[in-house]
Amino acid sequence: GLQDNPVGSWDGVYNGRKLCSIPSPSFGHLLPISKFFPAKVTQNSSTIQLSRDRFTILLDVFFSPSESESLSPAVTTPKSALKPPSQAALKVALQPPKSALKAPANKPPSPTQATPTTTLQPPLSQTKPLPLPPSPPSAALKPAPPSVNLKVALKPPPLPMAPNKPPVGAAPTGTDQSRAANGLPGPPSPPVAEEAELSSGLEVGSLVEVNDPPLYGVIRWIGYIRGIEELVAGIELDQELTAGTDGSYLSQRHFRCPANKGLFIKLRNCRRDSRFPAPETPINQVARCNSLVFKEWVSKRVDEHTPPVLGPAARELYRGWKKGIQGHLNSCYLDASLFSLFSCCSSVDWVLFRPLGPQDGARSREAQDLLRCEIVNPLRRYGYVCAIKTMALRKLLKEETTDGGFTNEEKDPEEFLNKLFQLLRVEPLLKIRSLSQEPQECHHFQLFPPSSSPSPSSPTPPPTLLDASFIHSGLKFTEAPSCLPLLMPRFGKEFKMFDAILPSLTLDITDLLDEGKTVRRCSICQAVAEWECLQCYDDVDITPGSLKQFCRTCNTQVHTHKKRQTHRPGRLWQPKAPWDEPVFPARQRMELFAVTCIETSHYVSFVKHGPRPDDWLFFDSMADREGGENGFNVPHVRPCPEVGRYLDLSEEELRRVDPASLRDTVRRLLCDSYMCLYHCPQLSLYK
Repeated sequence: GLQDNPVGSWDGVYNGRKLCSIPSPSFGHLLPISKFFPAKVTQNSSTIQLSRDRFTILLDVFFSPSESESLSPAVTTPKSALKPPSQAALKVALQPPKSALKAPANKPPSPTQATPTTTLQPPLSQTKPLPLPPSPPSAALKPAPPSVNLKVALKPPPLPMAPNKPPVGAAPTGTDQSRAANGLPGPPSPPVAEEAELSSGLEVGSLVEVNDPPLYGVIRWIGYIRGIEELVAGIELDQELTAGTDGSYLSQRHFRCPANKGLFIKLRNCRRDSRFPAPETPINQVARCNSLVFKEWVSKRVDEHTPPVLGPAARELYRGWKKGIQGHLNSCYLDASLFSLFSCCSSVDWVLFRPLGPQDGARSREAQDLLRCEIVNPLRRYGYVCAIKTMALRKLLKEETTDGGFTNEEKDPEEFLNKLFQLLRVEPLLKIRSLSQEPQECHHFQLFPPSSSPSPSSPTPPPTLLDASFIHSGLKFTEAPSCLPLLMPRFGKEFKMFDAILPSLTLDITDLLDEGKTVRRCSICQAVAEWECLQCYDDVDITPGSLKQFCRTCNTQVHTHKKRQTHRPGRLWQPKAPWDEPVFPARQRMELFAVTCIETSHYVSFVKHGPRPDDWLFFDSMADREGGENGFNVPHVRPCPEVGRYLDLSEEELRRVDPASLRDTVRRLLCDSYMCLYHCPQLSLYK
């Protein structure tokens, strides 16, 4: 039939045979002849035309008598496709049965012109039949028998239930009935299980195409619709479609999109948008890190001991792309730590050569050989180490600690150093004791601000934080360390306690060493000190910001003041022979050689490679990337001499610097410092 209004869905083709020509499927309907009553009748050699209420029905005479009988008003199965009906749509549309006619084998089906052939159409039970007026008397056509109820005759068979869904015939609630009666969207459809979405490889947000020629769009919703036991996808099309919706189906809102751009279709009939390359299949990135995949990135093994290169030679060795340690799968914490410790410093080289006995185990010997010959020596010889070597070390750490996160998760540098030194069975770097306890061993020290901390916005140097942390906790170094890793005060990775921390190039730990039999100097008169007062540390009237040690005379005068009478100074060791001359004891100082910084969970490092103030390198193990998810990170090292100029500034000079004028490397060093590494080259020889 050909209609005056675009409310149909038939293109004039029945079982592969073109019965009539219809400009657009939206103007065509295939209906039994018994559903219509004539207003006027005209007949010619090929067609019978019946018109009533602005509907014109064309019945092609290509039907044989047997074929015409098959188009009876009996119950038929609704088409699996589903399209929301318009208000003026014909309510009794009948889809042709699949078994009624058989098309010739050499007759191809006619392509769809507007609506995709797989578009879902509403079930017949959701519609109401068109009211039929009394038929006028006619000799040519007889009215339908009075015993035939049209509504019952066109009622579809019971629809199957979707998995885990209520029956289709379940009565709606009062709220749903009122909303449907007012034409409002129904309650949101239930969410679909994630496994069901992933089974097809498509999910909400996937770019897809449907039909042929294709219609392109993006999936906005996946779920079940009443009467359809398969998953249905709600698609927002790129272009408007005459039969499109706004994201609603049968008065129920599933998603929102512009009018005539929504389309509901079975998920299995969707395919990925062929205009874009298919996403790479996720693979095991730990197993992928091997010499076959990384054959263009593999670094060499070096068995000979290779000392670090310093000065201009180090700058030429390390600068450029594909330099440093290649990052892979959240390894920046490890890459930055190893580059800081070993690239231009030998103070921790003793861990590479410590003799291992049978009690240390095969895993410790393997880790030491891997660290020395596959990572440190190649880094110092060629300036580059590939991710395969560090992944092998991460696997050993995983086996040693039963922590699977070492191969694929983000970690902290201090956690890595602790586990690495435990794996290598080396002595702890630091030995610290409190006033009332035995010495404790550790590999790093966490700085924490004193109770009267400076303003968070003012640059704070580590020496001030170190002195405050030791003095207020009553701590002392039992021996001078060769390497001192200091963790900056933070609350996790995201929250900094100070807006800026100014790393000092030198660190004086003389007053923080366990006194033993060392002669100390009076803070006021330079004579031999006999007393030490921890309560005087915060006194701004006497050499503020340093530990106070006094001779007998100065101690009496200082603590005679009423505000210091509650102080309790402690005795220091004294030589047996009298000492009347000024004391100039040797100071124990340590030098800054590396700073590890963090920004948004990504670690980088600054390394001092020479004696000059501007001898600084910046290293990022994941500075760039080649390829997509299954690509490769490209490490990068570049000189950053501007860092040294700011480290030489005093606190007052740095406060006057405009933060907007800072270069990116300087800003990261001052504002994102996570761990400062100090060393004493002379003491490292004894290790």
